Amino acid sequence: MFTNQHTKPYLAIMIAILFISTSAVIVKLASAPAAVIAMYRLAFAILIMVPIVIRNYRGSFRHIKKSDWGFGSLAGISLAFHFILWFESLNYTSVASSVVLVTLQPLFAFIGTYLFFKEKLTLLAIAGGVTAVAGSIVISWGDFRISGMALWGDLLALTACAMVTGYLLFGQNIRKRLDLIPYTFIVYGIAALTLVIYNLVLRYPFFSYPGSDWGYFLLLAIFPTLLGHSLLNWAVKWVSVNVISMSILFEPIGASILAYFILGETLHVMQWIGGGVIITGLYLFIRSYAYKRKPKNSEAHP
Repeated sequence: MFTNQHTKPYLAIMIAILFISTSAVIVKLASAPAAVIAMYRLAFAILIMVPIVIRNYRGSFRHIKKSDWGFGSLAGISLAFHFILWFESLNYTSVASSVVLVTLQPLFAFIGTYLFFKEKLTLLAIAGGVTAVAGSIVISWGDFRISGMALWGDLLALTACAMVTGYLLFGQNIRKRLDLIPYTFIVYGIAALTLVIYNLVLRYPFFSYPGSDWGYFLLLAIFPTLLGHSLLNWAVKWVSVNVISMSILFEPIGASILAYFILGETLHVMQWIGGGVIITGLYLFIRSYAYKRKPKNSEAHP
């Protein structure tokens, strides 16, 4: 699939972002509560993975350390609440506003990697990060409404951003030791269990949804989850959370375009300008970021 050992993670990230960009529009099309959508998204993803896990990785779970189970659980819980908060935000604000706030992960990732992993950033990387974040703000400037329920949706999306950064940081800690499939199975499983408990507490119905919603649940499991998040989890073994967080800033571009064609949400000139600013910032950031280590092994099929 990839031609060069050093470009593999970056190509995987690019493909992942394309699939993740479909998430917001699919969620907005569904009628189920946000937590129910998130629960079935992960539950279906797990069901698809079960045959692979049983056939190829059944024995690997016995060798996982308790600390890795702990970090995997924290990653799963963070992922669950990221989905709850983000999906809920889409009920109150536009796709562009919600996605742009969710993808402001560098603001949290820079702090997290410095505090937990002591990673240093060059001035060029910082300049690229600031530029890309500025582009993310510009891309949906026309949609921001600092009042009422839209503000509440923006706050939910920003909190969801913090949660997904925690998910990636906890994942970076253990992905260097675990294969992709066991790791994602654990994290998605913990996240799905968290969402089941959450929905039971809130007494949301589990089955009384139209057939179209079940199709959306399945699409979410396949595209943004298995072909999106799983590729990011594969890449985080070799690439810093900072790089992944910066790359996710491409998501508002794809999500806004899809929202325009599918949902009829208008794209403003400022959003197109913001897209160009994001690409410029990403180029500066990724160009400045060197690998701190070479891959020790290869996983040919993420």
